[in-house]
Amino acid sequence: MNQGADYRVLLLPATRRDAEVSKQVLERAGLPCTICGDVKGLAAQAREAVGTILFTDASFQDPNLGLLLAQLANQPAWSDIPVVLLCQSGLLSSTAQQVTAEIRNLTVLERPTSIRTLLSSLNAALRARARQYQMREQFNDLRASENALKRASDALKDSNRRKDIFLAMLAHELRNPLAPIRNATEVMTRRASDPQLGQAASIVKRQVTQLTRLVDDLLDMSRVTQDRIELRRQPLDLAAIIADARETVEPLLQEKGHTFSVAYSPEPLYVNGDHARLVQSVANILTNAAKYTDPGGEIRLSLQKRHGQAAIAITDNGMGIASDLLPHLFALFVQGDRSLDRSQGGLGIGLSVVKRLVEMHAGRVFAYSQGPGHGSTFEIWLPLIQAPDEAAPVLEVRKSAVKRILIVDDNEDAANSLATILKLDGHSIDVVYSANDALRCAEATTPEVILLDLGLPEMSGYEVAARLRGKLLTTQIVALTGYGQAEDIGRATAAGFDAHIIKPVDFDLLTKILGAFRPGTEGCGFRT
Repeated sequence: MNQGADYRVLLLPATRRDAEVSKQVLERAGLPCTICGDVKGLAAQAREAVGTILFTDASFQDPNLGLLLAQLANQPAWSDIPVVLLCQSGLLSSTAQQVTAEIRNLTVLERPTSIRTLLSSLNAALRARARQYQMREQFNDLRASENALKRASDALKDSNRRKDIFLAMLAHELRNPLAPIRNATEVMTRRASDPQLGQAASIVKRQVTQLTRLVDDLLDMSRVTQDRIELRRQPLDLAAIIADARETVEPLLQEKGHTFSVAYSPEPLYVNGDHARLVQSVANILTNAAKYTDPGGEIRLSLQKRHGQAAIAITDNGMGIASDLLPHLFALFVQGDRSLDRSQGGLGIGLSVVKRLVEMHAGRVFAYSQGPGHGSTFEIWLPLIQAPDEAAPVLEVRKSAVKRILIVDDNEDAANSLATILKLDGHSIDVVYSANDALRCAEATTPEVILLDLGLPEMSGYEVAARLRGKLLTTQIVALTGYGQAEDIGRATAAGFDAHIIKPVDFDLLTKILGAFRPGTEGCGFRT
């Protein structure tokens, strides 16, 4: 048996003579022994390293007996100190019954007892204690593993948090230069008398749209992996979803010269869904079909009712999908043939986002292909709902009347190019590049509309809007920013903004926002 302090026998003898004899017996047997003068001293020693406790019923009269019993009852999870009690034969006192009932790991020996019996009991107790020490090591190892796992988990959470912050900042920083580029191409498109200049402007405009889509994909990937996408559900006619998705992809279809056909269900099919997210899902698959089909290809979309569900099938005669890729097609960052020319572009994020969005609608998405060169088919299945009794009222959107507009943006190129476009539409424009100038100009001119950047250096756009909101009750304040996450939109609404537009500006959306606003309402309801 181990002779270390962990295996000490704590001895509380009945008399001093018993102490001397017992110590000699135990030491000859190779058992380390510590003699305690009273129960309080025994309890103090038991808080240190201990193998087993040996005491007699003579200790029952000690006023500190309860202290020892309480200590034995409150040991660590791995510990249950073995106790050997020498007790007179037939002792039935209430104290003896309490002690034997409260000590869990107790061996009772009648005294007087033989030395062999005593040593046998003590060695058995120490072997049991050794097993407890093994359990302690396992507990310590488990605790160390749990602590290491917690540190790793905390580090991962911190890494994810910093990643989300980085992606949001990256999107904002990328959108800042994209905004003036798109604004400039809009001016060029409107003023171009030279067809070649107009064509060049259209090319730049399409590529800016592609860059914007890549930025949105990055943010959607982060939201999907963090389960931070919130759906705004309402009854939707899937025919309208398909029409909007087609409109989104139409420029790419025309650019590649594809033939595109749609077969609708003979009856309207309704789902309970988020309009923007379902349009995004269908448009994403249509975009992939257009990209991965050679120019002049054929793309077919059908909407049918199958087995009580709505099934949207998109089929192309493009490059197809290899069999080894199909099982992994909806994973993050998965793409097909990654040729050096990277002619198809993309980040391998879109289909993963589609899968998550469809699943959030309690639907499923599938992909089929006979292999490379044989095209592919993607299907989105969604649960149907009953057609609503009345169609939801559609907000009448008119082209906005000429207005006095204040543009606030520290990016001078973005501000000036946006001002040029709005002036072409006949609006009266003031432009400032700082928060303080915005406050002064707004109070001096009382604009009908303020297009306000959120990321101003001196003072955030949120604070500017909050200061102006109480003074300019009939002014429409629109957040114009690269920050487009849900918390950004919520914070903008709380600060008093009437609408939220993500850079680069969608001018059709801006026109709708300007035309739909009515002073005194709770905003115009437009959020992007």
